[in-house]
Amino acid sequence: MLVVDDHAVLRQGLAALLIDSGAAREVLHAADQAQGLALLAAHPDLDAVLLDLKLPDSEGLGAITAFGQQSPSVPIIIVSASEEPGDVRRALELGALGYVPKSASPDTLLSAIRLVLSGAIYVPPLMLEAGEDHASAKASALTPRQTEILAAIAGGGSNRDIGQMFGLSEKTVKAHVSAIFRTLGVSSRTQAAAAAQEARITPRPVPASPQAGGTDAEDW
Repeated sequence: MLVVDDHAVLRQGLAALLIDSGAAREVLHAADQAQGLALLAAHPDLDAVLLDLKLPDSEGLGAITAFGQQSPSVPIIIVSASEEPGDVRRALELGALGYVPKSASPDTLLSAIRLVLSGAIYVPPLMLEAGEDHASAKASALTPRQTEILAAIAGGGSNRDIGQMFGLSEKTVKAHVSAIFRTLGVSSRTQAAAAAQEARITPRPVPASPQAGGTDAEDW
């Protein structure tokens, strides 16, 4: 893993935690964005990047975009002193797959890392404490395309319907639906539709299926 933070003590502490817990076999260190990007380029097999939001050579959330563009397949987990709900929401919108405040416990950080590495998204409890309901907090972690697909699911659309709606293959739609389920913590389309309703995501009109009147038996 790669830890990018301008405080050496924090980097060393995170590295020790990750190695002692077995979460990582090796931890690389970077004090700023430039060093981090150079290490990312040299180590394309990284499992994850733990990234601070305030680096000396980047403007706040811009680092997320820089790392995401360079290696889109490497998950980014924000570890920041900021506990502003707006920072959390924006970080997730920009592509971070987790956000852990520096005030969180070591166990919380490790749990968040494991969750992200399993393919899910970690949303911190502070989003709920800030007045966000549970469904809305999780739904805020969805990408814009996933939000559109969730709305289509809530409207009763099958994978075929959704593919036709957005010009996607059924395989691509299925991958999106699977990611939506993991993020929302649901296991069926009915549960996903309920979560969409709770999060006040309005379903779009779904085009008529070529076999109108059929039953969509897909679980996902």
